[in-house]
Amino acid sequence: MKEPGEPLFLADEGYRRRRATDAVRLLPFLGLLLWLVFPLLRDPATTPENETAGAVLYVFGVWIGLIICAASLSRPLREPPDDVDDQSAPETQP
Repeated sequence: MKEPGEPLFLADEGYRRRRATDAVRLLPFLGLLLWLVFPLLRDPATTPENETAGAVLYVFGVWIGLIICAASLSRPLREPPDDVDDQSAPETQP
């Protein structure tokens, strides 16, 4: 049972940190999906010439987009969480 005065939900900072970690873990799958979708978007019947330049721009555009997403999602993960105490670290034996 919930004690009086305890928050009903998780702390906002911890929740956001876990969601950012989840989003970073999903980025490789998003990139793979975007790279695999590109051949489906092309219609070879309407464009008989080779579109290598467009394909290269698409691949590197997705790659740069993933880098930007990873950089923006990693920003909240750079700082250690507030709820970690120093006593949880293992002690070293002299």
